[in-house]
Amino acid sequence: MVESPATIYDVAARAGVSIATVSRAINALDSVRPETRERVLAAMEELEFVPNSVARGLSSGKRWILGLVFMRAGVDSGVLGVEEASLLYTDIVIRGAETRAAQHGFSLLLSSSDDSHPSNMSSLLNLTGTVDGLILLDRVLKDEDVAYLSKKIPIVLLSGRGDFPSAATVRVDNEQAMRDLAAHLVTVHGVKSVGFVTGSKESPDSVARTHAFLDAITELGATVDPADILESDWTSAGGEAVMQERLTLDRPLPQAFACANDQTAVGVIYALGARGIKVPEDVAVTGFDDISLTRYFNPSLTTIRQSGSILGEVAVDALVALLDDPDGKKPTIVLPTELIVRASCGCVEDAEVTGSFGTQERRIAGVAS
Repeated sequence: MVESPATIYDVAARAGVSIATVSRAINALDSVRPETRERVLAAMEELEFVPNSVARGLSSGKRWILGLVFMRAGVDSGVLGVEEASLLYTDIVIRGAETRAAQHGFSLLLSSSDDSHPSNMSSLLNLTGTVDGLILLDRVLKDEDVAYLSKKIPIVLLSGRGDFPSAATVRVDNEQAMRDLAAHLVTVHGVKSVGFVTGSKESPDSVARTHAFLDAITELGATVDPADILESDWTSAGGEAVMQERLTLDRPLPQAFACANDQTAVGVIYALGARGIKVPEDVAVTGFDDISLTRYFNPSLTTIRQSGSILGEVAVDALVALLDDPDGKKPTIVLPTELIVRASCGCVEDAEVTGSFGTQERRIAGVAS
């Protein structure tokens, strides 16, 4: 007969304490004397007991589960055969959040939404009975729903304007990133006409990047034809589709297209190449995120580096802080970015250096002749 796994009651009996004391010892609370905690830990080791969130919650009132809600992206076979899961920037954020949650002693529960149901309030309200707090990626909730839900459970918004008094926000500095990119295209490459390919239209990050880039380009003296502001959906398939549609217009292309993320840029470059339009010789293309594979594409992609894993980690830190101090300040945390220039904007390889996030990166200098 297979023995049943040890329970918290078995540990309590072996250590000669109550189950509440076992739970407090697991959480390393100061109310447990060191010798008592050592006795509990010894009993756990002898019984090969693995604590669970229910037992830990007996003393803390926590479920020890954090929820992370993200927009579900479809996989389309029209670009490069199939979109690799490793290309999805959301996956990088999730991995960072999961690692940091475990370091804090929490499990991470994932839930997804889609474009047809961006609010999804009923399922999120159900989650409030399961998790201690929520991290919401991008535009999974309308503003008024965030305000309502944050009265019921601590919330961290991963992207956004940072103007919710009842929710913390973690985002990257989209504005400075796009100013840096615009300045590079205009001052280094002499670009006079540009286009922009957006992400999902209701996404705070997409809105911020679009406005910041167009404002910076205009200030620098370059022009943007409204026909060259293409509305996509963050995916390679979306980037391919909107560029194919743009190529049906009987008007010249701009000198460069900046894209709201790397996946979109991949689709844009694919669509241009299918029509015999070379990047960067005919049109420069740039991205945003610095997902791992784009540095190995031909041409390698000029982009804005942000660390998705760090975003996930900081979001978890912010949520845990809210759990520890529910009435405390709801901060807006803005993380830095870095312009990474490669071949797709027309630069040529120069040397290797260490980037600001500690990753060795090929740095580019100068304009290809």
